[in-house]
Amino acid sequence: MVVTGLDVVTPIGVELDGFWKAALAGVSGVRRITHFDPEGLPTQIAAALDDPVLIEEFRAEAALDPLEPRGVVVGVRAARGAVAAAGAREALASPRAGVFVGTSGERHDLRDLGDIAYTSREAGEPVTRPGFINEFARRAARGHFYRTWPQYLASRLAARFGIEGPTATIQTACTSSAQAIGEACRAIRRGTIDVALAGGAECIVSPLEVQLFCLLGVMSRQNAAPETASRPFDARRDGFVIGEGAGFLILEDADHARRRGAPAIAEIAGYGTTCDAYRITDEAPDGRGAIGAMRRALADAGLGPEDVDYVNAHGTSTPMNDRVETAAIRAVFGPAAPRLLVSSTKSMIGHTISAAGAIELATTVLAVRDQIAPPTINYRVPDPECDLGYVPNAPVATRIRAAISNSFGFGGHNDCLLVREIER
Repeated sequence: MVVTGLDVVTPIGVELDGFWKAALAGVSGVRRITHFDPEGLPTQIAAALDDPVLIEEFRAEAALDPLEPRGVVVGVRAARGAVAAAGAREALASPRAGVFVGTSGERHDLRDLGDIAYTSREAGEPVTRPGFINEFARRAARGHFYRTWPQYLASRLAARFGIEGPTATIQTACTSSAQAIGEACRAIRRGTIDVALAGGAECIVSPLEVQLFCLLGVMSRQNAAPETASRPFDARRDGFVIGEGAGFLILEDADHARRRGAPAIAEIAGYGTTCDAYRITDEAPDGRGAIGAMRRALADAGLGPEDVDYVNAHGTSTPMNDRVETAAIRAVFGPAAPRLLVSSTKSMIGHTISAAGAIELATTVLAVRDQIAPPTINYRVPDPECDLGYVPNAPVATRIRAAISNSFGFGGHNDCLLVREIER
């Protein structure tokens, strides 16, 4: 399986080249939340796509109507960019093409539900269950709510590009888009399809989501210094920063790409997926699921630990995740671990939840293409339990023969994708 096109929408760049330049420069996209008032919330910062002018530009470019949620708008934008980069519009309009999307949809927040409740009641009267249900149904009939369902984006993309093969929506929390890409690769490998549009999108920074993550105790509270709040592997880390974004790739059978004259950027050579079978909110402290996913990806690619030069880590900036991931990498790579370059894209764009795997795989593809490892920014104070080479604060130009991209999620989901350079 080869990558022939890709694009991203992130808080530090809304197209591929801009994002990559910002990532190599170590730009942070984290700032105080502006599209709602976060006052009173324990965490008041995010890496959000909250510029209404930009969203409306994307909406107009793609001729999307005003009811399309932000997650759909940025997902369509990234997908259009990937298709254009690969020159794949004609190739996708086929029963031999598929679309695989990782997203949780645009979940309703307290403002939506409060507005429904307020509108449903008679003046001066209390909210009633029948009144609330009737108002909810009235809005649903206008076509608003079904657009927020997770499967909507995949259907929207299939219709836009004429993709008549399999469509799938994966919802495995933070691994959703990584697993969507992995399953697309499997479909290509087993001969079900020749080409796939695969990736994910997520825009869920809202009062409800931020509060829920704060209650779980996993969010950074560095409100006074947003740009330095996401600190993967640093001893001062105190939680992740929620982000928003989208990333899509065109994946093809290598022979199919060759026949249509599409240059390959990199090869997706391996995929491993596991579940910890442990707890909903924590990864297994022994890292067994992460270890299994990385080992399966290596075996799928027919490579050994000594063949990998770079790891794009899940690297959330939570105390437990970074410690467990470090131990898992050491367990998998053994004597080869000290020479690995390991960095976290989340230090710059936050944790984009369902979209994280796709954006970070795109970053890994670019690292292999350009033979340079992007940095982990805000790394200042080493943690004795996190003792790998985290590419602190500046990129490192180096030979990258193969690289892996890790994604771990709530529920114990683990996905690892292995990227290999194209021999020229």
